[in-house]
Amino acid sequence: MNDSTTKKRQPAEASVHERYAAAAEAVEPALCCPVQYSAELLNIIPQEIIDKDYGCGDPTPFVQSGDTVLDLGSGGGKLCFIAAQVVGEQGRVIGVDCNHTMLNLARQHAPTVAERVGYANVDFRYGLIQDLKLDLDELAVELAKQPISDPTSYLALRNIEEHLRDQSPMIPDDSVDCVLSNCVLNLVRGQDRRQLFAEIFRVLRKGGRAAISDIVSDETVPDRLQQDPELWSGCITGAFREDEFMKAFEEAGFHGIELVKRESQPWRTVEGIEFRSVTVVAYKGKQGPCLERNQAVVYRGPFKQVVDDDGHTYRRGERIAVCDKTFQLLQQEPYVGLFDAIEPRVDIPIEEASTFHCRRSVQRDPRETKGHDYHETSADSGHCGTDEDCC
Repeated sequence: MNDSTTKKRQPAEASVHERYAAAAEAVEPALCCPVQYSAELLNIIPQEIIDKDYGCGDPTPFVQSGDTVLDLGSGGGKLCFIAAQVVGEQGRVIGVDCNHTMLNLARQHAPTVAERVGYANVDFRYGLIQDLKLDLDELAVELAKQPISDPTSYLALRNIEEHLRDQSPMIPDDSVDCVLSNCVLNLVRGQDRRQLFAEIFRVLRKGGRAAISDIVSDETVPDRLQQDPELWSGCITGAFREDEFMKAFEEAGFHGIELVKRESQPWRTVEGIEFRSVTVVAYKGKQGPCLERNQAVVYRGPFKQVVDDDGHTYRRGERIAVCDKTFQLLQQEPYVGLFDAIEPRVDIPIEEASTFHCRRSVQRDPRETKGHDYHETSADSGHCGTDEDCC
């Protein structure tokens, strides 16, 4: 068997691990797209980290002060060190990577960054981004106690893994405000991707957001190109097709899914298939009961109508009945400014609210919000109902 045949048959995960381990030792420009970051936030980061950063976008503008941030595939730690400055001393940043060489690079420079910033709020952990419950450092401790030597010990190891996931998850449920990732999701095997998105959703708190930069393709990538370890590990042929990338967020349960940046020019083109960088932001929080509190929203436009992630249709200018949960969501990002919120004249306490039936989109009769016994007639106030002088 010649060397080229061996290379082609190398598993995708092995090719990724080997290439990024090498890139932690020596800079490899082919692994990244040109990305413009805030110069001010880069000033405190050691040059070695900047030189050995491999990404295709910048999701950090969606980090907020005080956030707990999780960076998936944190590599040398550049995104984590940027986020550390944004979240401030009261915030926290966790980086997860499965490449020990990259992880060691990030851990090596973390004390320097902490000294320059004035506080230490970054923690790097060893794990797979599609299995965020399993801390591989903890697993290594257990393996040292009980090495795998036969099928019986292998089965015992699986039980140990489940125990660790259950008793000491690396990233607990509902513990993160913002999940970041920069050109890493495309390196995960196809069969693990549904679990990957489920894990992102699991760790986020209600109201949290995922901000993901990655490479997508405009066409389905043929299997023969996906089998090329050089193209896969180079963030090319493992790319999601762009429409399927958006759908993956939807299927995981996110709402407010927005393509906030899409490069017009492809980064690479292979056999006519274009590969380009995109950044997607998606939110967690539409789960929970639907309660009737006589609320309504009016979609302002500019489209004739829009449909949300639960299938509710909002027609421009119409007063549409919504449950309390949807009423609250539509006043938050990314919907701010798109809807007018109409509160009922008489508040219905949550504990007294009945079930709202969300299966269809219906107009809300104004009398439902004002009350059927509302018969007020206002006096002529001499102005138009605004703070400005009337014409």
